[in-house]
Amino acid sequence: MEPRWLWQFALVALATVSLSPSEAKNAEFISENLINNVVASPRTGRLYAGAVNTLYQLSPNLEVESKTDTGPKRDNKQCTPPVTDACEEATETDNHNKLLLVHETKDVLVVCGSVFRGICSLRNLSNVEQQLYFSDTKGEKSYVASAEDSVSVVGVMSYFTKDKDNFTVFLVGKGYGSHDSTKLISTRILQDYGDWVVFDSIIEASAVQANPFVLRYLHDFRFAFKDGGFVYFLFSRTLGIQDTKNFTFISRMCEDDQSYYSYTELQLNCSGTNKYNKAQAAYVATPGKALAENLTKSGQYGTVSASDKVLFVTFTSDEDPSTSAMCMYPLRSINKRLVEIIEACYSHGGIIYGKAAVYSPYSSKSEDLCLNNNNRDNIADKYKCGAEFLPSPLASRAEFALTAEPALVRKGHMTAVAVAVEMEHAVAFLGTAAGEVLKMHLSAHPEVYGRALSEVTGGKVNKNMLFDSSFQHLYITTEKKITKIPVQACHLKTDCHSCITLKDPYCGWCVLEGRCTRKQECSRSTEENTWLWSPNQRCVQIQAFDPPSLSCKKTQQVVINIPSLPRLRPSDTLKCVFGSFSSGAVIDVSSQVSVTCSLPSPEEIPSTPEQQDYVSVPVKVLVNNKIEVTSGEYHFYNCAATVRKNQNSPCIACVTSEWGCQWDAQHHSCSDNNDRVQGDHIIKKQQPGSCPQFGSPQPLLVPVGFKIPISFQGRNLDIYRGHGFSIGTELMKHTEEEVTQEQESKFKFTGYEFAYDKQQEVNVSFHIKDRDTEQKIDSTLTVVLYNCSVGREDCSLCKHADAKYQCVWCAASRSCVYRELCPSPQPAQCPSPEITDIIPRYGPLNGRISVTIKGSNMGINKEDIKKITVAGVDCVHQEDRYSVSTSVVCEIGPARRIPPSDLPVEPSNSGAVEIEVEGGRKGTSQVFFTYRDPKPADVEPEKGPAAGGTVITIKGKDLDTATKDDVSVSVGGVPCDVLSFGSQITCKTGKYRGQKVPSDPLTVTVKYGKNTTKDVPATYQYSENPKITEYYPKASFVCGGRKITVVGNGFDLIQRATMKVTPTADEFSQDTAPIEFIQEALHKNDTILQFYSPPVIGSLDPQSLRTTVQLDNVVEELKSFDYHSDPSFNELVKNMITETSVIIVTGRGFSKAMTAKEAQAFVGDATCHVNILQDDKLILDAPSSKPRARSKRQRRETTNDQLELVVKFGHGEWIVGSVYYAKTDYIPLAIIIPAVLVPMLLFIAVSVYCYRRKSQQAEREYEKVKHQLENLEESVRDRCKKEFTDLMIEMEDHTSDLSEARIPFLDYKTYTDRNFFLPSKESANDAMITGKLQIPEARRAIVTQALNQFSNLLNSKTFLINFIHTLESRPDFNARSRGYFASLLTVALHGKLEYYTDIMRTLLLELMDEHVQNKNPKLMLRRSETVVERMLCNWMSICLYQFLRDTAGEPLYKLFKALKHQVEKGPVDAKVKKAKYTLNDTGLLGDDVEYSVLTLQVLVHGEGPDVTPVKVLNCDTISQVKEKIIDQVYRNLPCSQRPKVESVALEWRPGSTGQILSDLDLTSQKEGRWKRLNTLAHYNVRDNATLVLSRVLHTQSFHQHQDSYEEKNALLEDDNTFHLVRPTDEIDEVKSKRGSMKVKAMTKAITEIYLTRLLSVKGTLQQFVDDFFRSVLCSSSVVPPAVKYFFDFLDEQALRHDNVDDETLHIWKTNSLPLRFWVNILRNPHFIFDVHVTEVVEASLHVISQTFMDACTKTEHKLSRESPSNKLLYAKEISTYKKMVDDYYKGIRQMVPVSDQDMNTHLAEVSRQHTDKLNTQVALHQLYQYASKYYDVIIQSLDDDPAAQNKQLTLRLQQIAAALENKVTDL
Repeated sequence: MEPRWLWQFALVALATVSLSPSEAKNAEFISENLINNVVASPRTGRLYAGAVNTLYQLSPNLEVESKTDTGPKRDNKQCTPPVTDACEEATETDNHNKLLLVHETKDVLVVCGSVFRGICSLRNLSNVEQQLYFSDTKGEKSYVASAEDSVSVVGVMSYFTKDKDNFTVFLVGKGYGSHDSTKLISTRILQDYGDWVVFDSIIEASAVQANPFVLRYLHDFRFAFKDGGFVYFLFSRTLGIQDTKNFTFISRMCEDDQSYYSYTELQLNCSGTNKYNKAQAAYVATPGKALAENLTKSGQYGTVSASDKVLFVTFTSDEDPSTSAMCMYPLRSINKRLVEIIEACYSHGGIIYGKAAVYSPYSSKSEDLCLNNNNRDNIADKYKCGAEFLPSPLASRAEFALTAEPALVRKGHMTAVAVAVEMEHAVAFLGTAAGEVLKMHLSAHPEVYGRALSEVTGGKVNKNMLFDSSFQHLYITTEKKITKIPVQACHLKTDCHSCITLKDPYCGWCVLEGRCTRKQECSRSTEENTWLWSPNQRCVQIQAFDPPSLSCKKTQQVVINIPSLPRLRPSDTLKCVFGSFSSGAVIDVSSQVSVTCSLPSPEEIPSTPEQQDYVSVPVKVLVNNKIEVTSGEYHFYNCAATVRKNQNSPCIACVTSEWGCQWDAQHHSCSDNNDRVQGDHIIKKQQPGSCPQFGSPQPLLVPVGFKIPISFQGRNLDIYRGHGFSIGTELMKHTEEEVTQEQESKFKFTGYEFAYDKQQEVNVSFHIKDRDTEQKIDSTLTVVLYNCSVGREDCSLCKHADAKYQCVWCAASRSCVYRELCPSPQPAQCPSPEITDIIPRYGPLNGRISVTIKGSNMGINKEDIKKITVAGVDCVHQEDRYSVSTSVVCEIGPARRIPPSDLPVEPSNSGAVEIEVEGGRKGTSQVFFTYRDPKPADVEPEKGPAAGGTVITIKGKDLDTATKDDVSVSVGGVPCDVLSFGSQITCKTGKYRGQKVPSDPLTVTVKYGKNTTKDVPATYQYSENPKITEYYPKASFVCGGRKITVVGNGFDLIQRATMKVTPTADEFSQDTAPIEFIQEALHKNDTILQFYSPPVIGSLDPQSLRTTVQLDNVVEELKSFDYHSDPSFNELVKNMITETSVIIVTGRGFSKAMTAKEAQAFVGDATCHVNILQDDKLILDAPSSKPRARSKRQRRETTNDQLELVVKFGHGEWIVGSVYYAKTDYIPLAIIIPAVLVPMLLFIAVSVYCYRRKSQQAEREYEKVKHQLENLEESVRDRCKKEFTDLMIEMEDHTSDLSEARIPFLDYKTYTDRNFFLPSKESANDAMITGKLQIPEARRAIVTQALNQFSNLLNSKTFLINFIHTLESRPDFNARSRGYFASLLTVALHGKLEYYTDIMRTLLLELMDEHVQNKNPKLMLRRSETVVERMLCNWMSICLYQFLRDTAGEPLYKLFKALKHQVEKGPVDAKVKKAKYTLNDTGLLGDDVEYSVLTLQVLVHGEGPDVTPVKVLNCDTISQVKEKIIDQVYRNLPCSQRPKVESVALEWRPGSTGQILSDLDLTSQKEGRWKRLNTLAHYNVRDNATLVLSRVLHTQSFHQHQDSYEEKNALLEDDNTFHLVRPTDEIDEVKSKRGSMKVKAMTKAITEIYLTRLLSVKGTLQQFVDDFFRSVLCSSSVVPPAVKYFFDFLDEQALRHDNVDDETLHIWKTNSLPLRFWVNILRNPHFIFDVHVTEVVEASLHVISQTFMDACTKTEHKLSRESPSNKLLYAKEISTYKKMVDDYYKGIRQMVPVSDQDMNTHLAEVSRQHTDKLNTQVALHQLYQYASKYYDVIIQSLDDDPAAQNKQLTLRLQQIAAALENKVTDL
């Protein structure tokens, strides 16, 4: 137990270390692999986590209690469990956890994985390492889950009753997996019972199960639960083949439904338009009182109570995949709608409000599904769980879906939901795909109020989000981590404001304890105002102070009004604190909300700040001396400071202040309001009109530089009677002027010559002082000072000034001045216009560009401009762009065309600009404007990405014509944004709008103005956008500087590549200012970009950062690029180092974004090699020599021993600490040398001695082995040399010409007989072959007539289909019988092949549906196990006969002849049927046989004197010689017409007497008990010998010439005969001597050497094989119409079925034509030709046909050294042949379709040509034998068929039976 205990401890320690440091660490568990499922045990609180390959048992605090490995396992989806070595495809396969269910009463955990077809196991709930049950031998019934990783599985525990017994079961819902069981919903038992085994699916009866769900309904199960006696499944699915949109359904059925009769589906819509259509996660919980009331108020759901259950579901949207939503559905509403649906179907024909509301899913019988019993029985109530006679399964139509509006819509995907109730309010926790968990208060207006406290991992939140048993904590599962977090974090908020702004329903402010808590944690929370709930209450606030403020010079008590003050107990004390002053407080007993406190004395009040007239003092109200109940601010005002606000009017500032101050004019002071002080000199508060003051100046406009008197009014000045005043302002430069009094209240001063030239106008405020006291008296005197010359530099501008300013143009000073300042009279007209500049100075010849003329005196308003000419061309004034006097804009026309003249004048397009203004005044420019023709010539670069953003440069001549504003550039019609304009033009390309990429070369157009367009001769091309395929590494620290390599293509086209990091917006953060961090590319080529990762501000949340790469206009997000917080380093433990030591640096987070290779470290100024980098440890090699400087930064010599140790990760540098080198003690050299040398010499001496002894011994051994190797090598060398010579000779030898003999095609009847009725010994007497029926002559006419009637009956489709179905249902109607029956039917119906084809199509459609529904479509047509498969085979044979004769026959015959020729060129063992030359390695002769080629001169007895030369081998047996002679002599005859070997005798006449040659005779050689067959060498027949071939009339008499017939038979039947190779004889081996055995062993043939012969035969035949394959697989030449017709039929059917993919279609085509027909013909050439195929030739044909089969399969054959030689032989060619097959199928698909009419015409022609040659009557008679054999069941079947009854088929069959069987019937 100790190791396990240590392991657990280590794991817990690891989990603890990995926690982030915080006040309260959240418990967390980290898995090695992806976590699939998490469940909890309600009783113990334990968690069970099913991960890939592992199952964990965790304590409530996430400590690992038990762990067991569940994978990987040797498995393959194709193999049926148990997976043994027989499953060659099996590999180590990950086991994904599919289902976890807790069964607490039995202490059992149900665990289902993805391996072994989803078989489950039972484990101990207290110790998951203990497996209680597992079996993989129970077959398909025990396959519970899915083998597909992507298929979701859900389950729920339930019960099942049978025979009064109650069983625990679990219900499973799972999607479709191609290798799973077909059940979507199944009930699984947890014990053996009767025929049931553990995990057996015990309910089979329902239509839900009986019709397997086909692929068109793609289910994605998300949740399963029980409630109120019902089981519910939540899933999304598609509705059919065409529509791929998902819809969400909830299905319900009774918990103990024995047949799923109650199974009903209800569509759930989230949003009115069902925008959010795909369920992701769900949770069932009570809503709490508040949410229940809100749901009820909405009116959508009826009445919802707090104790009702509500289903909370998160959805994603197919329409907008970037968003998701959460919707709520009360179970009461779901059940109500389900009952409506069921009731409508049971009683009202499925109609609600006149519309069809119900259909049957997974069935085609929807039309007549529902019943129409309009009785008042309330069937739905009576049969709540359905019944056998009631329709099922049911589903609601989309119009009757239950719709809810989303409670929350959000960017990103919500992948998990859990709901709890706090304070009668529902709180939802929502997990997202980004790894966040959001907290949402489900109030009347639901809102997200925060994130759960978990580190955002970036991994998706698993849908299994669970609460602990107390609902105090939430378990959040991300990809590899489970975190336990509290549902609230109230305690982290330390003040009332932050607590209340949380808006967290769990939290509130506990006023009297000063804490943010849950309600139950606040001791007096039941009392009013003591616990303030976060979502809708406010903190305790001070409503008012009485008095509201106080003078800083007074002190008194203040009453503080606090309306929400908690009721205090007598023991509670209150205290007020003002700043640092505190005083006891008294609470008003009657109101309980007024608190009276003493204010601090004036000396304790802080001084009044500058620029303010009051001081704020913080106020706190404390309970029990320490808990702050509320706080505020109290203002102490200072009336004396109010005058600071406006120094020029102190009295007005004093009396208008908010503090109610009064002004003492006599003392010129502001003081607190004092009613005891009275008098005219006292101005009371808010009486500014009573203040002594000056105002109302005249005039209000004052010019600069001229002294104008200003008069003004005075009021309330009695107190200053007789006083003198002075006036001043800042612009009077510290001088003050005297004020004179003109009348009682009228005053005046002579003015001042102001100087000011910064603006045209400025406000000037005057102050007035009492000359006696120098005190300011209130003044509101403000005038406007103006300067005529500012902004009016010429006469026209001056005249344009407003008349009130009286500005005039002074010719003498050439400036604009105030009228009085100009002595000379003002001119009536301004001077002539003056032009200083023209922009641009060049324009295009066609004009139509704007020219801006700069100058002066160009009119006062736009109407003053009378005429403008530019280089002699009229220019149209652009009035809207006119600027007074200084700027005129006009649009030029085209350049003048110089009229032809005899004088050779050089035409000039240059000239001055002339402008004429009002009064005939003209101005001419000194600079010239030139018309010229810009000529763009070149574009760089020539291509760029389609997204645009490329800066292109246009070069040429005179490009800087016009201005940048006049020029526009486009590339192929796409605008190019002009960046710079001059001698070259640069612009940035826009996004290419075309479809074709790369684009055609596009014209670059430069447009000047409105009328000039120039195409650049060079073109520009939009190319493919750059693509990023990979990048690495995928993380960086926030310090940046890590080298990131981005891999892709098309980077050469990019001009600027940047890596950009931006923080994503966060709804909880206040900071909204957008920031981004950018890094330019470090290195760039076409496929690689390198960047340093940009440094990021450390305060940002690394998880919120989004990293992109911007490539010109293309922005690619680096989706899984992560930023991590910078690592932290601990203090160095060991500071002393040596040149050879390692330095260990510890810390945290090193490996998150760094590797040892990238990291750098320095000791002083020397580099350290980073050896190992782990997350918490760095191991560095110390520098080999002591550094010279103390640190990298200071390069001077170090005298101090301390050296800085610096670690550098990217741009981040950390000084980890200081190190120093250990001092070394030197040992004298005189001691070192002897101490080292003496032991070394001793060691060398011993080593030399040992080596010599060993080497002598090894030499002797070597000689012995060398001798043995030489013998073996000699033997192998001889054999290899011989085989190589054979190979060379063979490859040069060419096959004989085959075209000389005609091709012996079989006639149609023989062809069909051989194909339909496979030739065998038994079939020789088959009536179909012989064509004879044993019928008495007397009955022949009756039988013929009856057979004709039977033929008519077979032509009834109803009868024939019924007939076939009935036979196929019989168990004794085996595969052989089916094939024979199909062939009889083919012959019988040959006269109506169109009808035959129709029957075949009908049966094929049924077969197809059966295979597709059984989820094994690929097996269709693989074997001929059904009637229709054999019918198809025969149909192909019929339709391809002509094609064989015309096209494919010749190459096939040539291949056969060439192969036969090759085989017979070398020795063939007649006994073991092995040959020297073959393609089949098992038929390869593995011994060396000595032989020579002989040419025999053959004379045929009785056929004249001509001899035929025949090549044979001297090792051939006599029978083999006869075969070769017959082949050559009778080569022009078909095989069937040639004499048989047994019927000819061969005689050799070496001299005067002849010798009959035979395989065995008395001269045959014996070797022990073995006898060798006679060969030509045995008889010593020589080359060119003459042999006579003669026919034998009586075989017996022939044998009597040599020996008795019995003896001959004994010789032939002797088993101990051999030809070339004698089998090993055990007796011989025993007798042989030991020495000779050694020699035999040495010289034993290495059979693999002879495999090279296979290559030689293959090379010789390659052309013939290729020719045959081409003739069969070439769609470009001739394709039989039947093939095109049938392949089109298969294509149509594949479209009809959803789960028929391209691979399945390919298999169907292969099974129907190449494997069903061509392979058969290739293996059996005698099915089409009149030839004899020997066993040796057949073996080689088998190899070619196997190659053909391999070429037709889609699967890749993995070849290795262990693969069979046959497979390896054609391995190279297979890929070519595969492509031929693919192209053939593709070519056929693209051909013109063959119509039904064309096909029928073709078939009718075949019927007409050949039917009369076939034994149709015999076939009918044989077919009737089947009708007779199964007569009773056929009659019964016809009686049960209404269509058969209508046609009286039973009667017709009975009549035929009576006639054929001579029966007397009562008909």
